[in-house]
Amino acid sequence: MSPVLAGALQVLALIAALGLAYRPLGDYMAAVYSSKKHLRVEKWMYKAIGANPNTEMRWPAYLRGVLAFSAVSVLFLYLLQRLQGSLPGSLGFASIDPDQAFNTAASFVANTNWQSYYGEQAMGHVVQTGGLAVQNFVSAAVGMGVAMALVRGFARSRTGELGNFWSDLVRGTVRILLPISVVGALVLVACGAIQNFSGIHEVGQFMGGSQQWNGGAVASQEVIKELGTNGGGYFNANASHPFENPNGLSNLFEIFLILLIPFALTRTFGRMVGSLKQGYAILATMGVIWLSFTALMMWTEFAHHGPAFDIAGGAMEGKETRFGIAGSSIFAVATTLTSTGAVNSFHSSYTGFGGGITMLGMQLGEIAPGGVGSGLYGMLIMAIIAVFIAGLMVGRTPEYLGKKIGTREIKLAACYILVTPTLVLCFTALAMALPTPPHSMTNSGAHGFSEILYAYTSGANNNGSAFAGLNADTQWFNTTIGIAMLLGRFLPMVFVLALAGSLAEQTPVPESAGTLRTYKPLFSGLLLGTILIITGLTYFPALALGPLAEGLAS
Repeated sequence: MSPVLAGALQVLALIAALGLAYRPLGDYMAAVYSSKKHLRVEKWMYKAIGANPNTEMRWPAYLRGVLAFSAVSVLFLYLLQRLQGSLPGSLGFASIDPDQAFNTAASFVANTNWQSYYGEQAMGHVVQTGGLAVQNFVSAAVGMGVAMALVRGFARSRTGELGNFWSDLVRGTVRILLPISVVGALVLVACGAIQNFSGIHEVGQFMGGSQQWNGGAVASQEVIKELGTNGGGYFNANASHPFENPNGLSNLFEIFLILLIPFALTRTFGRMVGSLKQGYAILATMGVIWLSFTALMMWTEFAHHGPAFDIAGGAMEGKETRFGIAGSSIFAVATTLTSTGAVNSFHSSYTGFGGGITMLGMQLGEIAPGGVGSGLYGMLIMAIIAVFIAGLMVGRTPEYLGKKIGTREIKLAACYILVTPTLVLCFTALAMALPTPPHSMTNSGAHGFSEILYAYTSGANNNGSAFAGLNADTQWFNTTIGIAMLLGRFLPMVFVLALAGSLAEQTPVPESAGTLRTYKPLFSGLLLGTILIITGLTYFPALALGPLAEGLAS
């Protein structure tokens, strides 16, 4: 079987698996977030934190819940790392330096999971399982909760109430993420991933020295790392490490986990707003982008010419032979079109255009299908922009799902789409202009510029993957990327929740002959064009200095 055919079959298998899970999971999540009943374990949790899950919140109260919980999470994870040297189960590792502890705490709470450290050489069992793995669950649940608040903004009318943050947080964790993670962890263990709390072992002599490995609760952390679109690896090699991702089957399963909830949330959206067709329109747009990027990535990596590439059958540098070009390309697209950031290959070693595709996937806003929750609300913001553009074309007040898109709504949507580009481009410009940060670049020229552009693109978009050529463990990058991650996560949430509150207060507008049918293929095409135009106008100059220049020169 040819590698290209094998890659096509993997894509078809993914589509089939996602198709089978789409309806039951999407409907189940809609039922979870719409239910008025609370499980007994959930009641215990509400009592422990002193929350009343039946109290409806307006958007300022919902936002305060998001920010308060996240602030406490950052503080807790920071202190856990700073105290690691005094904790049991630390495997003898010292406490984490302040700047790196801040960066890591901000990273995992912001669902970014950017890592400027070697996991197996820095973090003990307590920090890994009691700190990082816990944030993998709750940070994903926060994103899902914000998405549900926006969906309720569309579904409700003449009220500013968007649900209860604490209820959404607990339900998303207990009823959705935990059950799937338990089953997924068993699958990964069956595939060969490790799951233990063993210490450090010397495994043999290599080139005159010894090699050591430490065990850990890897499978359980790996599954939520992918399912919650987190991305932080237990080991520095991330999903290319055989303990995390042993073979081609586990690789395909992990890609499935990455895409599962973000795609299924479109069904949840359609069910909760009372029109499954609206969810299908969003799904179609996401699907077209994901398939196009996957095909383009495989083409650039398989077709690149040169003696070394011809011998290897394509651009194999930086890729695991267990997965090959196809498995690596599909994983790279899935992880950068979502906010996952996990890697099973080194994106810095991709061809110039291949590296540019991973970067562009993040710069779209990671909305195809995007992160758990963040992908859905990001795509809905783009849909509002598309409806507004359509209204300008025909001279009609734009409407979406029966809600008028007025001055307030379009201002909030515009602020949302401006946050991450501002962070990415300003921090990249500062890093290139100052004398010290460029010293962290492994390469010079266009590829070196891509390393820094990729780092801030990954941080501000809450992706967390790295170009693997930048020394990011410096005070400058730990601090600035940490700030970019926090602002890139929580500033957009402010505008999303404010928009949700504005929509929920409106009286529905009845559909008329002049209403744009936002469930038709025409609207999906308009939405796709809007996404590409906004991204292109924002990032094309920067991309031209980096991956495009490198690709054209090769």
